[in-house]
Parts: sequence; structure tokens; C-alpha cells
Amino acid sequence: MRTTVETLAKRPPAERLLDTASALFAEFGIRAVGVDRILADAGVARASLYSSYGSKDGLVHAYLDRLDHRDRTRWNDAVAGIDDPVRRILTFFDLALASAPGRNFRGCQYANAATEFPEERMEPVLAHREWLLDTLVGLLDQAGVADPEHMAERVRLIYDGALAGSKFEHSTGPIRGGRDLAAELIEAARDARRTRVDG
Repeated sequence: MRTTVETLAKRPPAERLLDTASALFAEFGIRAVGVDRILADAGVARASLYSSYGSKDGLVHAYLDRLDHRDRTRWNDAVAGIDDPVRRILTFFDLALASAPGRNFRGCQYANAATEFPEERMEPVLAHREWLLDTLVGLLDQAGVADPEHMAERVRLIYDGALAGSKFEHSTGPIRGGRDLAAELIEAARDARRTRVDG
């Protein structure tokens, strides 16, 4: 533990604040974690919070921005050697399957943030949702699915439900089920298009 504290103390205050806040927000929720707890755990003075992020709201925005960047990078790394567009789509579910147990089935962090702040349009959350939808549209178009925009919305809905179900059931079962359902839906749409073309 001493090594962890010493290592943390050597990092810039802004980075320590963001690392600490990210861990606390993910585990306990954003509203439940006060500024004093973040400062104490990070070992940083209050002035550093204001100079680096302006306020807790600014820190929350930075946390969500980092989360979005991390998740895009994880997906891009995971599909780097995959050419098949359907497998690339299903990688979203595969990554959720791999991470859910380690996160103690806390569900989607973007959905959790949106639930905590229903009155706000949180730009990093919206940006991540838009990226996910745009990515699905592009991949479904490559896969030869008719009306890829409509299908992308359906696949994203399945993905949202799978993550929520996993949180409720404290299990990877809903994510596996969502993955299977998405694969079946995409394959059925491809078959239907082939039939129309061949007919």
C-alpha cells in the first residue's frame, strides 16, 4: 500500500485527482462522492482542483471524457485484427463480458451518469452514444444489412438492455443473451436481403 501511495504522490495533482475521482465515481457513483473524499484520497489540496478542473462538475466532465476515450481505444485495439464487420459489432458485447465481473456488475457507466443527472445533457455521454451508433451503422452497411441506420438503433438497444440486465442479475448471462440476439438479428437481416436480391 505504501508503494501505491508513494507512486501516486509523484504524479501531477491534476492526474491524481482524475485517477482518484474515476475510481471512486465508478465504484460509488458520482453524486455519492464528495469533493473532500476525492481530495483526501488523492492527497491533493483544494486549490489544485479549482486550478485544474474549476469545480467538481469539471472533474466529472473530465472523468466522462476519459471514459469515452478509453472505451473507444479498447474497442479499436480489440478489433484491430478483425476484418468481419459482424464480429467487430459483437466485440462490443465481448468487451462487456470481459469487464463486467471485474467491475462487480455495476452496469454501463454512461447510463449510470445519465441516471444521476437526468436534468443535464452530458456531452461526453452523448458523444459516446453517437460514436457507438455511427460505428454500428458503418459496420452494418459493410455487412450488407438493408437500412443499417434502423438496424443499428436496434442493436444498440439490445446492447443497452444487456448491460442493464447484467447489473440487475449480477451476471454475464444477459450480456451473452444480448450478444446472441444481436448476432441472430443481423444474420436474419442479411439473409432477408440476399433472398430479395436472389429472387
